[in-house]
Amino acid sequence: MKNKHWILTGFLLLKFVLQYFAIHPAYELHRDEFLHLDLGKHLAWGFTSVPPVTGFISFVVLVLGNSVFWIKFVPALFGALTLMVVWKTVDELKGGMFALVLASVSVLFSVLIRINILYQPNSLDFLCWTLLFYTLLKYFNTRKNQWLYITAAVFALGFLNKYNIGFLLLGLAPALLLSQQREIFKNKHLWLAALLALLLILPNLIWQFRNGLPVVHHMQTLATTQLVNVKRSNFLTEQLYFFPGALPVIVLAFVSFFTFQPHKKYIAYFFAFVFTMIVFTALRAKAYYAIGLYPVFIAFGSVYFERLLSRGWAKYLRIPVVLFPVLIFIPVSQIMLPIFSPAQIPEKKELFDKFGATRWEDGKIHDLPQDYADMLGWKELAHLADSAFTLIENKEQTIVHCDNYGQAGAINYYSKETGAGAFSMNADYIDWYPLDEFEIVNVILVQGKNDDDPARKREREFFEEVLFMGKITNPNARETGTSVYLLRGAKVSVNHILRKEINNRR
Repeated sequence: MKNKHWILTGFLLLKFVLQYFAIHPAYELHRDEFLHLDLGKHLAWGFTSVPPVTGFISFVVLVLGNSVFWIKFVPALFGALTLMVVWKTVDELKGGMFALVLASVSVLFSVLIRINILYQPNSLDFLCWTLLFYTLLKYFNTRKNQWLYITAAVFALGFLNKYNIGFLLLGLAPALLLSQQREIFKNKHLWLAALLALLLILPNLIWQFRNGLPVVHHMQTLATTQLVNVKRSNFLTEQLYFFPGALPVIVLAFVSFFTFQPHKKYIAYFFAFVFTMIVFTALRAKAYYAIGLYPVFIAFGSVYFERLLSRGWAKYLRIPVVLFPVLIFIPVSQIMLPIFSPAQIPEKKELFDKFGATRWEDGKIHDLPQDYADMLGWKELAHLADSAFTLIENKEQTIVHCDNYGQAGAINYYSKETGAGAFSMNADYIDWYPLDEFEIVNVILVQGKNDDDPARKREREFFEEVLFMGKITNPNARETGTSVYLLRGAKVSVNHILRKEINNRR
């Protein structure tokens, strides 16, 4: 027992080490990370982009100093906890040391390293999926109603973090009805637990209704701009890339629900996988939405694998089986992780293109993977904004008006100058303009590369002076060509113009 704890501790420490070495130092923070960090400055029961949990976590990160170390620590922590829950699931299934080690290695050397690099809701989302499967398993094994309430709390946490977990519920409900576990619906504590979950998520639901259901608008925008470019065949094919070294384990998990007596009573999990995948495929979901399904099946498959390799000559296959996920991951990591600098990737572009790693959400092939391009050029942008700030005397009456949330968040994070901050009509930043706090005199304008008015003819009649400060020149950045202008000395009410534009956007 003591050895098991030490081995688990070793895997958890290795997880943290791998996360900090899984990204090349040439990359900066990701555009989404900037937005999520700024949520911590505006705590609420909901946001346009995400539910409230990310904001509360960001507040903690801000209190801790808002350094890159803590920003990267949070997703790494959630990844380590996911590994620990898989370990506990194997334990609950009566798996031995081989099953524990195989499951840990399979989870450790997988796409979760990539997911846990970025400060996004995804890491906690997949942890909640895995934890929900585990707490439900505990209920099936013990029939103690307390586990239903814990499951409800896990679902509520997942829902308040990312609505994606709702799709798991859509898949799990019919799956339970098709299995012997359907008796759960006769248990009044299930419905009381459901009521608990509803009460926990109610503040966010109220916020949604009071704010005109922004999640609906967000989903509509996502469907028309991104999901429309997702091919259903690509969604299914890309599932094979997430846990390449654990594919035999996952397949054996599915087999075990029909052939291994101890697992037959959990067949609802298999049906939950099928139904959830059907929903995702029908909706043209992004492939990574389904990642949270796999860790629990790695636990089931590892236990079954242990049983198959428990006798005779098969025992000698245990070491190769444990090493398999590592050996497969080493070459795959080249395209899965940002371990190469932007200058090195063109040398391997054929490999990246082959696996679709350079296909962006617009459906087109680019020079770099989209996430990599989203981690470049931000410091250069902040430096341009700072250069504009140095030319202004009344900084406290100055705002930075950006074309998108990535620009606004990056300037808020990297800028060394003072000011009211950077804002945008994009995402949650549209709600944060300080229009009632002071009269805006100067504007630092950040315009994307598709700007249709580089001469700033529109703004020249409203400001005494318009100066071009420069543009992002990093050829590998998604924001290459984004320009910065200083609009100094307002001749009209900037507050009134912005307020009118905000009302039009809403």
